[in-house]
Amino acid sequence: MLRTEELLLNVGPQHPSTHGVFRVIVKLDGEVIREAIPVMGYLHRGTEKLAEDLSYTQIIPYTDRLDYVSAMTNNYVLVNAVEKLMQLEIPERAEFLRLIVMELQRIASHMVWWGTYLLDIGAMSPFLYAFRDREIIINLFNELCGARLTYNYMRVGGVKWDAPEGWIDKVREFVPYMRGKLKEYDDLVSGNEIFLARIKGVGKYDAATAMSYGLSGANLRCTGVKWDLRKNEPYSIYNRFDFDVPTREGGDCYDRYLLRLEEITQSLRILEQAVEQFPAGDIMGKVPRVIRPPEGEVYAAIESPRGEIGCHIISRGKQEPYRLKFRRPSFVNLQILPKLLVGETMTNLITILGGIDIVVGEVDA
Repeated sequence: MLRTEELLLNVGPQHPSTHGVFRVIVKLDGEVIREAIPVMGYLHRGTEKLAEDLSYTQIIPYTDRLDYVSAMTNNYVLVNAVEKLMQLEIPERAEFLRLIVMELQRIASHMVWWGTYLLDIGAMSPFLYAFRDREIIINLFNELCGARLTYNYMRVGGVKWDAPEGWIDKVREFVPYMRGKLKEYDDLVSGNEIFLARIKGVGKYDAATAMSYGLSGANLRCTGVKWDLRKNEPYSIYNRFDFDVPTREGGDCYDRYLLRLEEITQSLRILEQAVEQFPAGDIMGKVPRVIRPPEGEVYAAIESPRGEIGCHIISRGKQEPYRLKFRRPSFVNLQILPKLLVGETMTNLITILGGIDIVVGEVDA
């Protein structure tokens, strides 16, 4: 019998397929992975500790740098937690603007994932198509708040800027455009036999495993668990809109792929309803000039493109939080990676890691 020795291999920390600076130490027996050890922390900036010396408004730009392809949802989870603690009433127009930008952000985030995931496993064209169409959303955000990636748009009590004239009409026009492009994406990739061979049946797990690891988002719903905070624990004004929570039963990379495409469809449904109901009114509620939440603690959670993102604040009645902690879905979802990689090949390492959909800025915080 041919005898082989285990090989210790570093994947990273500069590997181009890890969506940030991330490292995996793998023990290989030939091409087969026997053990995988993720090494995190290369992007750690101490955001939660820095927040203890910042006012609540000053913390908002720091949230942009966590999940940097979904900055709007990061902004919202922080201000929503503060608003719950202060029991603030938010003007309806502000809530509509928040919901619209969060759903646009969900679409843009999934397009980044779709393009880069296919690039990871060897397809160049989808990446170009995804970033071409994502640029429309980025331009909409640029018109709204003057930024293209880190938006600093949400404020405690509302939003910083109102929608400029004609902006809602541009969002309305984007919906049918994106529906057409989504069909093109599906036709281009989803039935491709090489693509199917690369991801079908790979990285598979069941609902019990998903819940034991605390997975959320598409990583949980791919096992048949119908859990989406926009439906199960509604926040903002999501309970006013008609949309579905798609699920799949297989629990593999292919199901996670299909789910994210379907989530774009559902976000378009929400946007279509929101622009038709968009109200007049104020964009900021009645908020004290100096924000000092009362003494106490609060946890607020929302559905980000990667799953449940939460913000836990302990207040001592001062301008700065006594303690602040984020529940980061990229970090939590990543914990299942070592289990999924054992027995797989090196080729499937990239397929499985990309299918989890992490942003390392959020993993490290």
